[in-house]
Amino acid sequence: MEYLVVKWLHILSSTLLFGTGLGSAYYMFFASLTRQPAAVAVVVRQVVWADWLFTTTTIVFQPLSGLYMLHLAGIPWTTRWVIWSFVLYFVAGACWLPVVWMQIRMRRMAEAAAAAGQPLPPKYFTYLRWWTALGVPAFLALVVVFWLMVAKPA
Repeated sequence: MEYLVVKWLHILSSTLLFGTGLGSAYYMFFASLTRQPAAVAVVVRQVVWADWLFTTTTIVFQPLSGLYMLHLAGIPWTTRWVIWSFVLYFVAGACWLPVVWMQIRMRRMAEAAAAAGQPLPPKYFTYLRWWTALGVPAFLALVVVFWLMVAKPA
């Protein structure tokens, strides 16, 4: 594939990854604060689907397309900004994996609470705190990766 096409796909993929993550986090966080189990169940269900559909596919595509662009451009993968990009990308991924696990459990709790006409259980909010705490470093890591992709500092 021509470099420009791969670059365009890489940028599009990173935009989907970042945008889906930020949008999903926003809606899930603020829906959770309503404490309305039916609303939370709908939103968390959609967040889980968005993660599988958009986030998972882009998480796989990003390093593959990045490595291919490095190959096409003749840039060694041992270049400092490339190494930092991968380190921070893996930090974000390490935060994301437990977040997905929690989202699935949070979805089940919200669906059960909605079906029973009960409030969300306290464990839901424990998970929400951890989910938020893991989202912050993942978000910041990806912001820096975006900067590294654009600036390619020496």
